[in-house]
Amino acid sequence: MTVRATLEIHPHGAAEALAVELSTGAPGRWPGVGAEVVSEADGVAVIDIPDGNWGADPALLVSALVAGEATESSAFNRCRLVGLDVPPGALPGPAFGSRPEVVVGAIVKPSLGLRPAQVAQVVAAACEGGATVVKDDEKLASPPWCPLEERVEAVASVLPAGVTYLANVTGPAADLLGRARRAVELGATGLLVNVAQGLASVLALRQEDLGVPLFVHRAGSGPWCRNPDFGTTGAVLVKLLRLCGADYVIAGAFGGKLFDSEAEVSDNLRAATAPLGPAAPSWAVLGGGLGPAGVGEQVRRATAVVGGHGLVLLLGSQAYGGAGGLGAAVGAAVAAVAGTPLAVPGRRR
Repeated sequence: MTVRATLEIHPHGAAEALAVELSTGAPGRWPGVGAEVVSEADGVAVIDIPDGNWGADPALLVSALVAGEATESSAFNRCRLVGLDVPPGALPGPAFGSRPEVVVGAIVKPSLGLRPAQVAQVVAAACEGGATVVKDDEKLASPPWCPLEERVEAVASVLPAGVTYLANVTGPAADLLGRARRAVELGATGLLVNVAQGLASVLALRQEDLGVPLFVHRAGSGPWCRNPDFGTTGAVLVKLLRLCGADYVIAGAFGGKLFDSEAEVSDNLRAATAPLGPAAPSWAVLGGGLGPAGVGEQVRRATAVVGGHGLVLLLGSQAYGGAGGLGAAVGAAVAAVAGTPLAVPGRRR
């Protein structure tokens, strides 16, 4: 199960030294564990890494390729992962994947401060407007004023059939799976975990087979993806999240508030949906500063990239505060995308 990594590097001619840093850390040939240079030209190195290095463990893969000694060594002033090919079937991919639809979703706001009953009211309003996906904010885990279990119970009591409520189970690693199991028992129809929790945690949630889809939020990805000389691209991260089991991944938005350029948003969309061995396509989530205005154009541009794969248009804080409140904003977004390719009617209670 050799992994092929493509990296932009400097100084030129450093690929052999990089292969050593990515694997054994010592010169010489070490069969089964030593990385090997496939090619180096124009500041781009292609390096094969044998399975003995990582054993289908994404945490070890990231330790070598994104956050390892090559990143820390003063010998390199550029070492950025821009491409990654993982053997088909080495990682499981999404349990559910996407459908060929465009749906509207909403984030519960304000991010912090709401009591469980208030969260339920927000979810109910979003569903009245036609949202089929509603998620906790990435910063809302299980604070004293809104414990996870009480929040999930409150939301489940108002959740219409067919709506995915993504409860945020990010938190202490020792009980991650226990929190996730309990949230599902209490009525969560989906789970959310942040990138900051780690790829190994994403994989653990996927392998637990809890019977609900998994949304991996990009919180924690900035330090990986914003540095043009080190880390990795957003598209590579999206690919890794999908391989580890994310049913939903955030692609950003065209002209949105996130740091991705429009070309990078397109790359992220492709990474979420393009053929990837046996791995199902993920839902590509358009989000980051979106309200009901301009959503039709967002969907039209994204659909031109992903073709017949599923999209989620995720409304945030801009959907609050207008006339008619959240329900009206969601309804306006549902109406705006009704004429775009793949659109399906929002579900109403």
